[in-house]
Amino acid sequence: MKSRLLKITKWVLLVGACLLLLAQLKRPAKTNPASDPSLALAAHVQLDPKVAAILDRSCNDCHSNKTRWPWYSNVAPVSWFVIGHVDEARHDLNFSEWGKYRLEDQKAQLGQMCELITEGWMPLSSYTPLHPSAKLSDEDKKVICDWASAARARLR
Repeated sequence: MKSRLLKITKWVLLVGACLLLLAQLKRPAKTNPASDPSLALAAHVQLDPKVAAILDRSCNDCHSNKTRWPWYSNVAPVSWFVIGHVDEARHDLNFSEWGKYRLEDQKAQLGQMCELITEGWMPLSSYTPLHPSAKLSDEDKKVICDWASAARARLR
């Protein structure tokens, strides 16, 4: 009985390893598209250094064209998950292309930004375990919300 279980375990591990190797053949593109600095958030909205530091630490890897791709973004199937999240995040909000948004959309994005971080939706809970510095303190959330509110007021 033990040898049969050992044999099955070896086959399962062998098949799993083969599937993992085959998965490496399907690699979605990791991109950091070229960005026009005149479209970046900082070119359109006043950013104090504290806000810029928080956004860089906690948001830019997903919400800009300046993603720092970690080593595990090269290993399928984790790479599919990571690249998919970055692509989706850039589609929802891209600080590198802020100037392309209509004024109404910019105001909405600033309001939604505060709402998502205060409710704990951002940064994603799947991101922070491997990026603990991205976690937002209550003070970070207040700084971002105060800035977003002031920036929205200036856009009116």
